[in-house]
Amino acid sequence: MFPGRGYNELKVGDKFDSTMTLTETHIVLGAGLFGDFNPLHVNESFGKGTRFGGRIAHGYLTSNVMAAQMGMITHGTAIAYLEHAIRFKEPVRAGDTLTTTWTVTAKSDKPKHDGGIVSFAGVCVNQAGTKVAEAEAKLMVKNNG
Repeated sequence: MFPGRGYNELKVGDKFDSTMTLTETHIVLGAGLFGDFNPLHVNESFGKGTRFGGRIAHGYLTSNVMAAQMGMITHGTAIAYLEHAIRFKEPVRAGDTLTTTWTVTAKSDKPKHDGGIVSFAGVCVNQAGTKVAEAEAKLMVKNNG
């Protein structure tokens, strides 16, 4: 696995994106792993009777798809994932292909930690280009090299 970006290698305005398809398996495993069997997520008949017209993915799955990319951007350089705030805009369903783009919005030097805090703004869109979520994150990241 390639080393992630260090604090000294990240610049305000840098963008990172990734794409993955959320599957039925993700939803089923998520329900079991976290014990969230809300019928909106696991019962198609129930979901059809809601304003969503069918089952939708758990919000935390969309959140985790977005957050996972942070682990890849800072693989081996992240000291801590400090904050993650997300706003869900539209439902996500099994079969949706999600593209997440994170942009570095600010940096705060922390010499004591040989790095600093990096702030990111994230947007997640589905295959139709519909924004399904937007988020903000802060990570403590060490310098590379």
